[in-house]
Amino acid sequence: MRHILWFRRDLRTEDNPLLACEGEVLPIFIFDPSILQKLPQDDRRVSFIYEQVRALKSSLQQMGLDLAVFYGKPQDVFRHLLSVMPFDGVRASGDYDAYALERDRDVSHLLPFEYLQDTYIFAPEEVMKDDGTPYMVFTPFYKRAQKSFTPGHLAESQAQQLKLVDYEGYAGIHKIDGACSEQLDLTIASIGFSAVEHHVAPLDTLLKHFASHLEHYADERDFFDEQRTSGLSVHLRFGTLGIRQLLRWLVERKKEGIDTEPFFRQLVFRDFYAYLLYHFPQLSTRNFKYPFKGRDDHELYAAFCEGRTGVPVVDAGIKELLATGNMHNRVRMIAASFFTKDLLLPWQWGESFFAQHLNDYDAASNVLSWQWSAGTGVDPQPYFRIFNPYRQSERFDKEGVYIKRWIPQLAKLTSKTLHDESYFLNHDIPDYPRPVVVHKDAVEAAKAYFAKSLGHTA
Repeated sequence: MRHILWFRRDLRTEDNPLLACEGEVLPIFIFDPSILQKLPQDDRRVSFIYEQVRALKSSLQQMGLDLAVFYGKPQDVFRHLLSVMPFDGVRASGDYDAYALERDRDVSHLLPFEYLQDTYIFAPEEVMKDDGTPYMVFTPFYKRAQKSFTPGHLAESQAQQLKLVDYEGYAGIHKIDGACSEQLDLTIASIGFSAVEHHVAPLDTLLKHFASHLEHYADERDFFDEQRTSGLSVHLRFGTLGIRQLLRWLVERKKEGIDTEPFFRQLVFRDFYAYLLYHFPQLSTRNFKYPFKGRDDHELYAAFCEGRTGVPVVDAGIKELLATGNMHNRVRMIAASFFTKDLLLPWQWGESFFAQHLNDYDAASNVLSWQWSAGTGVDPQPYFRIFNPYRQSERFDKEGVYIKRWIPQLAKLTSKTLHDESYFLNHDIPDYPRPVVVHKDAVEAAKAYFAKSLGHTA
């Protein structure tokens, strides 16, 4: 048997089910122009992925294998490979966003496609109601997931002794454009990008740090003045850390007497959002409930995207995002609530903005989180639940450490003043704008907007 092993969201050799097979194999990675051409030349994620592809190639070589790297549309790449030699099939881990499903379907028309369950804990149809329909609320999904969890979900994939296909294209990057092909040097410039700092910490460093405060995760994860979350989302997103590797790591911490359930719950939440997008693909662009469109205000949108709303915690989050590609999860929630409720802007605009900048961008997590903030998703988040950004920052950044870190213009303000809306509304601060909205007034306007759209009396 001769198989193509298509690395995608699993850029590692350790515990990778792609390598748990027999026969001749051709490991490949494809830089897809359909995705890359939408990105700026200094996109941090491309730098991170490029580094990991180089590391993956080296790791495979140490196993007696190699990695053929391509730049081209996947269908063109597979047509090229099939023109060179016959293959019995392609193996790849599942991916469930709309583009990935369409891409994989097209490739499956060229040769047999074997999906592997690696990206998430559960397969998309593994946790279902008794009547066979998908869950739409997290808590019952989580309870069923707990019951469905078995030692098999922790099982490690063992690489087999594989024979590398004799192929001439292991050196450099093979650029495929329709029927044309060109061999390029294996550099990031060959795919049209520049190497930039991506601000993703090494996996070992993150695991060591997380282990030191995992026992306090439930109580501290919402505070954003220090790094108290795992910081592992980028590594999970691109599979430099396998989900089962992380689960086994949690088992070891549990043996040390640490309560790992709060973090496990968050991992299942990650599964839940991917599960929803798989079963309800229309969620990627359309409201599940409420006819909410938002207002077409590009000035407010620009103020948000440039971190000049005059609301410190929101602007600090945007400044962090633009500078590093990272943003604390609680700050994401505050910013998204402000965007969709205080500014009444379309959640799709905010989702697209985050998609452009987040290092750990994952379609399912991003889309469903924005729908949750807007109150338009499948979960029972009411439209009238609206975060007060000033109370949020006071609760989770009491001394203003995070805010002052990203907005130095506010460094001399007292911690109490940083969370006082009236101060910002009534004082001019050099190089910092006054708030674009009054929160109380914005909340009333948002409630009235939603109530009207539903035909209710506010």
